[in-house]
Amino acid sequence: MATKEITTENFEEVVANNDLVLIDFWAAWCGPCRSFAPTYEKVSALYPDAVFAKVDTEAQQALAASFNIMSIPTLMIIRDQVVIFSQAGALPESALVDLVQKAAALDMQEVHRQVAEEQAAQTTTA
Repeated sequence: MATKEITTENFEEVVANNDLVLIDFWAAWCGPCRSFAPTYEKVSALYPDAVFAKVDTEAQQALAASFNIMSIPTLMIIRDQVVIFSQAGALPESALVDLVQKAAALDMQEVHRQVAEEQAAQTTTA
């Protein structure tokens, strides 16, 4: 599957309508970003049920800022509308495949329970 360009305008729709979304925050001037792009594209073909998206941090500065992207490339994984992974740096193919498999296998009921507990704890301490 080809990667999908994400913008401020289509971000919410992409995340809401897909269970597993990987996002590569990148820029054309970034050497490591250009090196990682073929790996990202190749792995995207292995997982047709996941959305492999790209955010051009130069064109989508507000979107990148909303996720506090400080260095690129940064890979973020969103599953069931919850950010479950975010890390700067290019990954080798085997590590990216392993990461996608782990994200797909994650028990999201448990994740949602933990998020609810954290939100409740923040509410009581605020």
